[in-house]
Amino acid sequence: MSEARTIQNLFDLTGKKALITGGSRGLGLQMAQALGEAGAKVVISSRKAADLEQAVMALQDRGIDARWIAADAGKPEDIQRLADETLERVGDVDILVNNAGASWGAPAQDHPLDAWDKVMNLNVRGYFLLSQAIAKASMIPRKQGRIINVASIAGLGGNPAFMQTIAYNTSKGAVVNFTRALACEWGHLGIRVNAVAPGFFPSKMTAGLIGAVGEENMASHAPLGRLGDDEDLKGAVLLFASEAGKHITGQILAVDGGVSALVG
Repeated sequence: MSEARTIQNLFDLTGKKALITGGSRGLGLQMAQALGEAGAKVVISSRKAADLEQAVMALQDRGIDARWIAADAGKPEDIQRLADETLERVGDVDILVNNAGASWGAPAQDHPLDAWDKVMNLNVRGYFLLSQAIAKASMIPRKQGRIINVASIAGLGGNPAFMQTIAYNTSKGAVVNFTRALACEWGHLGIRVNAVAPGFFPSKMTAGLIGAVGEENMASHAPLGRLGDDEDLKGAVLLFASEAGKHITGQILAVDGGVSALVG
């Protein structure tokens, strides 16, 4: 048996490199903070350079080694460029967080096809293409890596009738099984693949819905009586990224205040 490590050692990411898409704000920035605070060198990506510059400054103010690359995770050519530039700038990627995503609200019977395609391309195809690019170039040759996909409790079931997000729910359901399938296929290559499934967190994507329904009203439906905050994803992503989770793969962890545990 190998020598026992302390819990601090198991969660330590010193010397590791992480790429986080959708990392300039919200949940992506929160996860970048967690990985960086644990010692990882982080690369964040999103479409807007100005947002990325501001986010990197905030990370660096926390003592995190951070840099950014602007790319559109819905475009295959941008995804390949993101992978190539990341590998060129920081070397092998140990941790990939697929977080960039989009949503669209419309009744299912009237949902625009171009909006459906936009959500699917970013939320599903983008995850696949970036995972494929990073794994082929960096993780498979070394037989090690951690991929963390951001799913959603919206991918675990349906919604109340006032939430008309058929494409988003479908895409996140696909992320759930994409995670399981990839974990099974790449496990023998030393690559762990897991997903976090957040519930409602205040963010740009959820601002409209929270404003319409009311934060207190939404929180009242969660067993813990609250929405997610700026720290609630940190522990989950660190578990999946670190040696503390070395025997965990193919799993979906809901971080939702207990909403997904409710029946009916």
